This record gives sequence, C-alpha cells and structure tokens, in this order.
Amino acid sequence: MYEYTFVKIELSKWNGKPKEEHHDIIHKHAKEGWRLVQIFAPAVMGYSAATFYEMIFERKIT
Repeated sequence: MYEYTFVKIELSKWNGKPKEEHHDIIHKHAKEGWRLVQIFAPAVMGYSAATFYEMIFERKIT
C-alpha cells in the first residue's frame, strides 16, 4: 500500500515562472522517502495561462 502527498506550486501571474524551485521540493521530499510520481498541470482555455501546477509524490506505507 502507498500514501500520497500533493504539493501545489503557484506560478507568477506576471512572468509565469514558479514561485518555488521545483528541484528543492523534489530533493526535500526524496530525503523523507517520497518518490515523484507526476507533475500535473491543469488545462487552460482560450488565452488563459495556468496559475499553478501540482507535484504528486508517493511512498510505501511500512
């Protein structure tokens, strides 16, 4: 069995860049036993741009 955690990364509305460094988030979670499963980006419509993405981590329950 696995457990999951979700980390929401906000994007700047001015330049579209993440407000946090994704490398740091991955390293932090890896040290705690989490494995990156997926980066989810929401769908956008028209001329809109995404305002966030989500990183999904899993680890085995012991």
